[in-house]
Amino acid sequence: MTDAGIYVDSGSLSRKVIAIAAGEAHTLALTEGDGSVYSWGRGTFGRLGSGSELDRLFPAKIEFNSTEKVKIVQVSAGSYHSLALSDDGSVWSWGHNTYGQLGVNGENSLVPSLVQVFNELHPPSSLTDELITKTESRLQISSIKAGGMMSLAIDNLGSLWMWGNCPPQDSLTEGEFSLVPTYTPIPVWNFHGQTVVKVACGNEHIVALVSTGETYKGDDNLVCYTWGNNNHGQLGLGDTEIRTTPQIIKTFNQESSYTPYEVACGAFHTSILSKTDGDMLRSVCWSFGLGDHGQLGQPGQGTIKDSLYPEIVEGIPENVWLVSVDCGLFHTSVVSSEGYVWSFGKGNGLGLTESDGGDAVTPRLIPCNGLKYPCFQDPLQVACGAAHTVLLADNGYKLWSWGRGRSGVLGSGQVNDFFAPNLVLWPPLEEDFKESEKLDEKDSFEIIKMKKELNVAMKEIDLLHSKLSTMEHYASILHGMIFGKPFEEEKDILLSLKSSYDVGKEWENMLESCDYGKLVRLEMFYCKMLASVKDKMMNVKIKEMIKECLESSTSVYH
Repeated sequence: MTDAGIYVDSGSLSRKVIAIAAGEAHTLALTEGDGSVYSWGRGTFGRLGSGSELDRLFPAKIEFNSTEKVKIVQVSAGSYHSLALSDDGSVWSWGHNTYGQLGVNGENSLVPSLVQVFNELHPPSSLTDELITKTESRLQISSIKAGGMMSLAIDNLGSLWMWGNCPPQDSLTEGEFSLVPTYTPIPVWNFHGQTVVKVACGNEHIVALVSTGETYKGDDNLVCYTWGNNNHGQLGLGDTEIRTTPQIIKTFNQESSYTPYEVACGAFHTSILSKTDGDMLRSVCWSFGLGDHGQLGQPGQGTIKDSLYPEIVEGIPENVWLVSVDCGLFHTSVVSSEGYVWSFGKGNGLGLTESDGGDAVTPRLIPCNGLKYPCFQDPLQVACGAAHTVLLADNGYKLWSWGRGRSGVLGSGQVNDFFAPNLVLWPPLEEDFKESEKLDEKDSFEIIKMKKELNVAMKEIDLLHSKLSTMEHYASILHGMIFGKPFEEEKDILLSLKSSYDVGKEWENMLESCDYGKLVRLEMFYCKMLASVKDKMMNVKIKEMIKECLESSTSVYH
């Protein structure tokens, strides 16, 4: 059992998450066994790949429309779009497409669509016979990355491709900068004789880790290149001048003693993890660019000064190995192999507009329900959205999230903000019933009967929400008559009013007593169960859960 009481089968690879990605207000998770992708959060523009624009409060599987089974090996999320890479090198995309970030000149896509151009690429005629043999007659994509309104990919020869709202590749009039919509992936030709290994992008800039030689063997030193807009110094080149072609950062050039191994981009800032040559046990986090909310984690600069050069983020112990870094819109999170998590930037490192303590200018250690440190066992990856953070830990069997909860972006079945890590509802409850056998006629009749009762309970909850809305409306009018303005959120209720009667607390208690999240989850797996349940033993379990839930809801209403 997990801390949330959800059963986790440690031997089931289909429930082990190997990668996560966070967009502006949505999250993706990739499982190891069958390469399935799950999504949750805000659904506008089709970024969840669910076939609709509805929000999802907890993880749900994405279906890939293909004649053959698709096994995904990598996922990435831009602001409002998503990318996935399959084991055969095919790229899938869905979501927002105003600037061509899906790799096609068309409308937004509510479901994953194949980026056809990559299936038609062949090696250039200038390649040697040896390299042509390695490509197996056609180029394949080996890595993908989305950020802002653009998409990037690296092929099996180490070449970089980009599409969407991209930095221009030609010369610009001095002082001018504008992104160029690109609907078809185009190659970046500046790394001839080198291999692009990792890449990241913000709203208007790109950062690439590139091999020093023609090939990369996995243990070679990497150097760092940046290009694009540089209005806040996010290129780390010591100035604010625009670059239309990749430029190497001196801090991470071939002569440097610091070797970069991870890179992440926020909207207008960059973070890099580097190791010191010959010392694999020590790593350092660097940052540069926009620092107006403390997202650079650099003390002595306040929260309004940008950094034009890479500077070390102080406040992180020197004797740790950093395994992952990611940047949100205005915050940054870093994870060590021991399970420590640090965040810094807007909203006390949470990315929120409003939170206790203001902005975190230096790294803030993220607590975990009061447990002793290190509280996150076997951490693998951190992902930051605009105002939320997701951590993959417990060797892939637990997901934690915190920050803004609107639209279900935290995957907990709720829409509340969380200022401390909270468990994501993983694995999805619907997975428990995939291999169940079909019901007989008597069982089906009982289930249909219970479904009707469940629908009645859901209607009663809708009625409660309607009454709550009316209550909020009149409370706002009353507040306006007394204090001169209506309130929009619980925080707007004056202390003088809250001291006599905590309206916000009463609303919270009412919503909690409705147990709305449990009923929503129950209805989701129950509907899918009708067509797929095969195991009669599972049927008993379903009946007991529904009966228990209905009895609980009935006690609330009476």
